[in-house]
Amino acid sequence: MVWCSGWRLASAVSQAGGLGLIGAGSMRPEVLQEHITKYKKSPGKSFGVNVPLLYPEIDKLMKIIVDEGVKIVFTSAGNPSTWTGFLKDKGITVVHVVSSVKFARKAEQAGADAIVAEGFEAGGHNGREETTTMVLIPMVRDAISVPLIAAGGIASGRAMLAAEVLGAEGVQVGSRFAASEESSAHDNFKNRVVKAGEGETMLMLKKLTPVRLMQNGFFNKVQEAEKRGATAEELRELLGIRRAKHGMFEGELEEGELEIGQVSAAINKIQPASEILHDIWKEYCDARKKLSL
Repeated sequence: MVWCSGWRLASAVSQAGGLGLIGAGSMRPEVLQEHITKYKKSPGKSFGVNVPLLYPEIDKLMKIIVDEGVKIVFTSAGNPSTWTGFLKDKGITVVHVVSSVKFARKAEQAGADAIVAEGFEAGGHNGREETTTMVLIPMVRDAISVPLIAAGGIASGRAMLAAEVLGAEGVQVGSRFAASEESSAHDNFKNRVVKAGEGETMLMLKKLTPVRLMQNGFFNKVQEAEKRGATAEELRELLGIRRAKHGMFEGELEEGELEIGQVSAAINKIQPASEILHDIWKEYCDARKKLSL
């Protein structure tokens, strides 16, 4: 949820009954501090912070999280053994995001309280294994004993019920909230998401860190470079810096990096976060009743 999930979205989700997460991956330490401070002044209740473990100033982020009394941290993109023990010693619940059975086991061994297993349908950075959510969730469920949260391609109550049947205790929803009214993403990006059709995203930049992107001018340049066998260094130079911010936060739809999940094809309107959560829950309850579970 880079450039999408600030304090407004996290607060709106929490007020509506979910667990809102502040996405620290796009935030400098002082910006994270500002978002936590503003969240605490909002009506939102419980919230968490998502921290990519490869973040260059992670020491500063973790200090802010501890000093501000954050109770729940979702970690991703790195070795969970590096920070899980530190956070748990501070009384913080730790949830780690993985894309494979192998890393789910490692996260549990590191002491994670719960695991998010994310299929490669998901937007943003993703696993090299390209395992779909439908396949990944039951395999991870059989491999770990801690609570399991499903992610990747989940934007409806029916998908939530399916994840439960596959063995998950909960779900994490990204793309649909990226296009919510409270998302900090640019309106240009949100409108592009709701216009997206089937097949308009693809996992790219596999020589660097795989990321699911929406088709645009930048996407085409990456695709051409990969077809001619560009090196990792050439791809890194093409990616440059601030590309994701340029696309999702500043609204440059041609040359920006537009990260979104496959389920964008099923998102057809921009809604308040509370309405999204209500719709998902109602559809889940209706589907569960229909199946008499």
